[in-house]
Parts: sequence; structure tokens; C-alpha cells
Amino acid sequence: MSQQLPYDKTSAESIWQYSAGLLNHTLRDFASADYVEKKGDKGKLGKMVEEIYFLVKNNNRAEADFSEAGMELKCTPLKQGAKEQLLIKERLVCNMIDYMAVVNEEFEQSHFYTKCQLILLLFYLYVKDANKLDLEFLLSILWSFPAKDLEIIRTDYNKIINKIKAGKAHELSEGDTMYLGACRKGQKGDALRKQPYSTEMAVGRAFSLKPAYMRVVLEWALKTGKNHLNTIQPELSSLVSSEDLQTKSFEEIVLNRFEPYLGLNYNAIASALHVDISNNPKNKFAMIASAIACQGRAFNVNMTEEFLKAGLMMKTIRVQANGNIKEAMAFENIDYQEVYDNDEWTESRLYEIFSSRFLFVVFKEQNEGQGDYLLDNIFFWTMPQADLNVAEEYWEHIRQNVLEDHVDHEYFWKADTQKNFHVRPKAGKATDRTDNPLGEGHAPCKKFCYWFNNDYVRKIVNTNAR
Repeated sequence: MSQQLPYDKTSAESIWQYSAGLLNHTLRDFASADYVEKKGDKGKLGKMVEEIYFLVKNNNRAEADFSEAGMELKCTPLKQGAKEQLLIKERLVCNMIDYMAVVNEEFEQSHFYTKCQLILLLFYLYVKDANKLDLEFLLSILWSFPAKDLEIIRTDYNKIINKIKAGKAHELSEGDTMYLGACRKGQKGDALRKQPYSTEMAVGRAFSLKPAYMRVVLEWALKTGKNHLNTIQPELSSLVSSEDLQTKSFEEIVLNRFEPYLGLNYNAIASALHVDISNNPKNKFAMIASAIACQGRAFNVNMTEEFLKAGLMMKTIRVQANGNIKEAMAFENIDYQEVYDNDEWTESRLYEIFSSRFLFVVFKEQNEGQGDYLLDNIFFWTMPQADLNVAEEYWEHIRQNVLEDHVDHEYFWKADTQKNFHVRPKAGKATDRTDNPLGEGHAPCKKFCYWFNNDYVRKIVNTNAR
């Protein structure tokens, strides 16, 4: 059989080179005329690619798909944006987490690492309800983790394992980690799974690379035309080095950078770090916080390599002298087309935002009305599952209104409903319009934004007070 294959099954390079023949084609171009998608193959495009294109018989072995080359095959979907640009559709699921077995696996010997340390990534264009034989493949990338990413992923893996060892598999969240997530896997109503150190049953989860991480991979490949990602050095400013991560976690490094400035007036910090706020810019607190976190490596911490790959978001919060927080917290504008197209909460853009990790930098006023803010606190935060459940209701309500063409302030949750979240325009943007996903004959939609209520922000700050 090995003599008949059009590639060397022991060589990842040979397999990758052969995969280029699939690009700009569909599986139908290579399948026999009588090929029929097998019952139970829903969602298993990779198995069809192995069988039809690579001429590999399907099997249920736990090892990598191309085991003799030490390489896994992953097919992952892209979607077209409003400007026809290619976008990541979802996280890259690597393998299911066996709660009972994974607690006995060190990272380098784990099922995840041995299976996914080298991956042949095949990107295809997603078309809703299309036959899998008719999906077009666009990119083929031979890829492995850069050294620094591997350090962060190792830390992520250990966080997940330690939570399971603590009997908290039922409390796992994608927001616990940076690049490697423990995503929910399966449909609502699926049987829960046993965990080794608790009688509490847990939903099924899989190790996955987060959408934000895959977004950076895709954008770099499209920008450079490179297809060997283990050699990539992204043109992004980095906050830490591989050497830094040998002794401390990413979060420890960042938090340590803020320690010397706690209790100092924001003007004094700006002066010490040569941050020009003489024109009193609206984002002056974010400028100061970024200067502390970046240590001269970048201007905006949210645009650094680690933050972009992790989907991490830094937000500054101003607490008044009386303990109140005047301002709600704004996020991005609602993408109505994305909301319209996506009927699954855990695959939505809002879920990605709200389930990600946040870095909150808190400045507190000392004398009421004086604006004499000191750096008061700094902490990483993940939205608790109970609040994510409320966020799901929030998203479902938004989506129902989009489907019914009720994109107006009167239909959405408002701040005074006290449900943690609300919908309204960003300041100065109330008259902006965007395309209606319902198409022709429907009026353009007002631009609205996702928001945290200010009382919810206050709750977060108070819960994490030093």
C-alpha cells in the first residue's frame, strides 16, 4: 500500500507538498462517482479528506493521523467577511479531554501534545448547509508551535489539569487560559461525564486553540504567503520572551510590572514613564497602563502579540472617591450579520469576547470631584459561569431582535434592567448606520454596542479588591 501512495507517508514535508494539489479544489474533484458520505460522518471532514485525497483508510486510533510522519491533519473553516476578506470561523478543536486519564499525563507525554505538536492545517471556505464534497480548500500550512507559544500553552495545559485535580472539571472555562482552551464539546442535553476527584458531573470538553490564536496564524499566513509556521516570527510587538517564561507565568510577569506603581498618582506615573498626557486625551489612563505593561515594547498593550493571540483585553476602570463607578464599559459594535448567521452561543463573537481573559487596571479617586486618581489595583479576571449564563440570555435576546428586524433601542436590554449587560450606541455614534442582514427591502440598522453595566463593573472591582 505504501508504494502506491503519491507521497512519502513517513515525511511531513512530502505530505504537505502533496496537499497543495487540493487547494482551489473540492473533494468532489477527487472522489469516485459513486462515493457516498458515510452515516455518522457529520462534522468529520478530516476523515473524508484522509480517505478521498490522501487514500488513507479511516481508523479510530488515538495517535496522530499521519503517525509515521508524526503529524496530525486538521481541517478548519474560514468565512468571508463583509469586505470578502477571509476570517476565522471558529476555534481549532484538538482532542477530547478524558478527565479520568488526563490527570496522569505530563504535558510532553500528553495525548494533546504527542498528537498536535506538528499539524497539517487545511483551511476551507465554509458554506452553510453545503455538501462536504463541495467545500473548497484554500490554504495548506505545515505548522508547529513556536517556542514561546509552547511555554504559554504548557502553562495553559497545567492550569486545566490542576483544576481537574482540584475536583473542579465542572468549573472549567475557556477564560482560565491564554492560547489553549478547554472548550465545551457536544450538544445541549448530552450526557455529563465523570471526573476523578469529585462526584460532580461535568460537561464534555476538548483541548482547543482559541479563535484569537488561529486569527493571528491566518492573518500572518495571508500577509506573508508563508506556509511553514514553525519558523514564523510575527511582526507584532511582544511583551515577554521565551526566557522570561522559564521562571514565571505570563500573568505573573505582567502583574509584577505594575507593582512598583501601585498607590501612585497617575500624573506621577505618566511623568516617570514619559507618557505625554499634556493634552488630556480621553484614553490617558489606558496610555499609562499600556506604558507600564509594555515597558517600551509597544504603545497599546491590546495590540501586542500575546494579547492578540490570547484574545486578552486590558480595560481601565476609574472609581470615584465615594466608591461609585460612573461609566459603563463598552466593547465592540454588534456585527448583525454575524449574529444573524450564527445560531450557536458558544460559537458567537460575543461568547468569544465574554469568555476571554481580561486585565483590569483600576484607578481610584482620593478626594471627591478632584480627579486625583491613584493606581489602586490590577488583576486578571474571567467571567464566572453564572454570569456567562446571563450573557447567553443577553445574546439570545439580541439575536431574536435581529431576526425580527427590531434593531432599535426600545427592544434591547437597558442599563436600568440591572441584568449586568445592556445595548446602546457608543458616544457620538447614535446616527451611524450599517447593512441590515435581512437584505433588500429592510432599512439599514443603527449601530449598537455591547456594554457591561456600571454596577456590574463595580461588582467585579469590589470582588477583586486588594
